[in-house]
Amino acid sequence: MKKSLLARAVRRSRRRDERGMSTSEYAVGTLGACTIGGVLVKIGQSDWFGDLVRDVLDNIPNLIPGL
Repeated sequence: MKKSLLARAVRRSRRRDERGMSTSEYAVGTLGACTIGGVLVKIGQSDWFGDLVRDVLDNIPNLIPGL
């Protein structure tokens, strides 16, 4: 009888460990995503990035033969 109680407790604790993220993990993940988003917005608003995109789009016809 003791074995079955112990086995059930172990199984229950293993299931609990695999249930998903806790609140603190969500907070860290959200903070990381917002940080990356902010960096991408700043890069997208910079002059050199706009020039880079413009140059790439202007050179596409030169890169594809037959256009």
